Amino acid sequence: MVFWHPRGYALYRALENVVRSWTAKDGFEEVRTPELLRSAIWEQSGHWENFREHMFAFSDDGKSAAMKPVNCPGHAQIVKKRSLSHRDLPLRLAEFGIVHRDEPSGVLHGLLRLRQFTQDDGHVFLAEPDVEREVAHFCSSLHDFYQALGFADIAVNFATRPARRAGSDDLWDRAERALENAARRAGLRCRNKPGEGAFYGPKLEFELGDRLGRSWQCGTIQLDFVLPERFELSYDDASGKRVQPVMLHRAMLGSLERFLGILLEHYGGRVPAWLAPEQVRVLPVRPEQRGYAEELGLRLRERGLRASCDASDATLGRRIAKAHDLCVPLLWVVGAREASDGTVTERPFADAQRVLSVVSALDAAASVSAPPVGPRPAQAATRTFSD
Repeated sequence: MVFWHPRGYALYRALENVVRSWTAKDGFEEVRTPELLRSAIWEQSGHWENFREHMFAFSDDGKSAAMKPVNCPGHAQIVKKRSLSHRDLPLRLAEFGIVHRDEPSGVLHGLLRLRQFTQDDGHVFLAEPDVEREVAHFCSSLHDFYQALGFADIAVNFATRPARRAGSDDLWDRAERALENAARRAGLRCRNKPGEGAFYGPKLEFELGDRLGRSWQCGTIQLDFVLPERFELSYDDASGKRVQPVMLHRAMLGSLERFLGILLEHYGGRVPAWLAPEQVRVLPVRPEQRGYAEELGLRLRERGLRASCDASDATLGRRIAKAHDLCVPLLWVVGAREASDGTVTERPFADAQRVLSVVSALDAAASVSAPPVGPRPAQAATRTFSD
C-alpha cells in the first residue's frame, strides 16, 4: 500500500482529474460505495466462490464480511434501489474505487502490483440491443485517451470464457457473440485469449506499448449477463414489461497507481507538463529579486498551475540543476532586468530560452501545462489499433 508524499500525490491527482473530466464528458455519473461489505453480497455476485482467495475477509458481529476487491456489486446495489425505465438507459456509473486484494508478497512490485489500489471503474447498465454502440463508443474514446497520453502502440485482446465461471454455456455463447460483434463494429482487430475472461463474462483488453518496447495491459471492457441476473436488476421497457439490463464493466486505466508507474517508465521520469507535480519553478538571480519572484509564483498558482519559488542561498547554476533533476518542465529566471521590465526569462527543458512579458509567460505556461481534452464524437472506423 502506498504512502503518498506531496510530489507523488500531485501526480496521482493530476491523472485522476484528467480521467474524471474524460469520464464526465462520456456521460458517467460519479458514485462512491463502501470498502467493506457483508459476505452475502459477495456470495450473490459469485466473488465469494470464484475470487475468495484474493479477498481480505473479517468477522463482523459473528457475520463474515470482506474488503471489496472490485466495485461492481456496489454499483449493482445502487441500481437496485432505483426504479429504472428504458428512458433512463444507458445508465453510466463511475467510481474511483479503492479496492483491496490479498496478493502474495512475492508478486508485489512498487506501484505496478499492490494490495490496495484505486480502480477508475465504470459500469454501464443498458438494453441488450445497445451493446454494440456503447462498446464502439468506449473503444473510440479510449483510443483518443491513450493517444493524448502519449501511447500510439495500442493492441486489443479478446478474452473468452474461463474454466471457472458463472452462468450457463448458452449465456456465455450469447455474451461472446455480442462482444465479438461489438468489437467488429468498433473496427478492432483482436488477438484471441481463450480462457482469460472474467468469471462473469468475456472482455476486451487493451495493451499499450511503451517507448522501451514493453507491453502493459491497462483498459478493459467486459460484457456481463450474469450479475444483472444474480442481483435481479430490471427496468421497464417501452411496453411496460420488466426486462433485465445488460451490464458493461469498463476501465480506462485499470489501476491509477499502476498506470502512474507505466507513465513514469514510458517517459523516463520526465512526464508531460500537465502531469508534472511541479510545472513551473521561479528562480530569482539575487535576493533583491525574491519579492518579484514570489509574486510571479503567486500569479502562477492563481492560474491553477503547480508552481514554486526557489530563493535559497545556492548559486543560480545549482538551483537550475536541482530543478532539472526534479524534471520541472519550465523554469523562470528573473534578475534585475526582468524585475525592472516586468518580464521573465523562460527556460523550458531542452529548448532555447526566451524573454517574455509576464502576461505572455503566464499564457505560455498555462498552454503547455493544459491537460488532455475530453473525448471527441465517436468515429470508431477511423481509429487504428495494432494487430
